[in-house]
Amino acid sequence: MSTKIRLARHGKKGYAFYHIVVADSRAPRDGRFIEKLGTYNPNTNPATIELNFESALKWISVGAQPTDTARSILSKEGVMLRHHLNGGVKKGAFTEEVAEQKFAKWVAEKEAKAAAAKAAAEAAKAKTAKERLEAETKVKEAKAAALAAKLAEAAAAAEAAAAEAAGENAEEAAAETEAAAE
Repeated sequence: MSTKIRLARHGKKGYAFYHIVVADSRAPRDGRFIEKLGTYNPNTNPATIELNFESALKWISVGAQPTDTARSILSKEGVMLRHHLNGGVKKGAFTEEVAEQKFAKWVAEKEAKAAAAKAAAEAAKAKTAKERLEAETKVKEAKAAALAAKLAEAAAAAEAAAAEAAGENAEEAAAETEAAAE
């Protein structure tokens, strides 16, 4: 019996969610499986992977063949590296302690890269938010300046109308006083 480590599709239409399973190679994609190793959700950013590391390592070491996508996931999680290091220990190339050190170093580097990527993403998000705020502030200031100019123009027009009305009132009063004087 040939076993495969592959993805079984779940979720709804347009929103795939996968179970990482060990199944007989003859079984249907979403059908019977031997063991569920974890889940993979490509809809999040970054993709969410939950994996039973020890169980996946056991299946790889007994000969289960991962599909291309499953191999990529297992490689990102370190299962393939751990299997490779265990092979080196079996051959006597190095000791178990050296293998542990190499794996721990790889895990530390992976976490550092992930933290750097997360920090860069947050910095980019903050920069974008700052640029948007500055642009919004400029638009707000432009609108305020336009409104102030419009209000000043309206006030000048009202003042001119008031002066014109006062001039007409003064002329009418002068005309009335002349008429009364006659």
